[in-house]
Amino acid sequence: MVSDSVVTDAPILIFDSGVGGLSVLQAIRRHLPTAPVVYAMDGAGYPYGQRDDAELTARVPALLGRLVERYRPRLAVIACNTASTIALATVRDALAVPVVGTVPAIKPAAACSATRVIGVLGTRATVRQAYVDDLTRRFAADCRVLRHGAPTLVDYVESTLRDQTPADPDAPRHALAGLFEQPDGNAIDTIVLACTHFPLAADALQDVAPAHVRFVDGAEGIARRCATLLHGQPWPQHTVPGVTVTTGPANACAALAPGLARLGLAPPTTF
Repeated sequence: MVSDSVVTDAPILIFDSGVGGLSVLQAIRRHLPTAPVVYAMDGAGYPYGQRDDAELTARVPALLGRLVERYRPRLAVIACNTASTIALATVRDALAVPVVGTVPAIKPAAACSATRVIGVLGTRATVRQAYVDDLTRRFAADCRVLRHGAPTLVDYVESTLRDQTPADPDAPRHALAGLFEQPDGNAIDTIVLACTHFPLAADALQDVAPAHVRFVDGAEGIARRCATLLHGQPWPQHTVPGVTVTTGPANACAALAPGLARLGLAPPTTF
């Protein structure tokens, strides 16, 4: 998508309930290294995976509308599987900028599975969605697709990025057990990380998974989609620090500042 009216410093807006969207930010930066970024967290609404669908359908478009009005992004990314599976269509109807969503990477998982048994690890809200049923019918009809919601793994990632001890230090092991202990779970050879938080725990998951198990997520596909939509647009010559904003008190996110700085993001402020 090329537009002569896009200014060079117009940002990409990346939205998540917490830090999960940082996995998407990293992929976007590999494709668009000098893109200005606004990283927005809904700290007051976290965790999305345990919220009611109707609440998120109202909340997510309202917050993104405020962010788009304030920052005038060239594109918005809902870097959250739960928010995307519930509210993506509503957001697209409400906003006048392109919106890229996040969906479970079932298609690439099916393409690489040899055993035809796939695990989907996400939030409880994501794994129960009819959207996952539809992706399974379209891309993995010949596979056994097992699902597990792992809210403690979301909290594990949030804690570790704050350099805090997680409430459940064994959350990666427990999350995988929720898949492997199901009927046919011992045949799983590919696991979809259907929450953007989970790639940030990829090393911990790999450490406790059988050696043959492959993990896939949607971050790279999101980044490629963003690069395609923004092809030909002007960009700064050099990378500038990204903006970080959150709902709720910014001091609640103070412990994230070092981790955000490592990714080129400023400390959070409240929006």
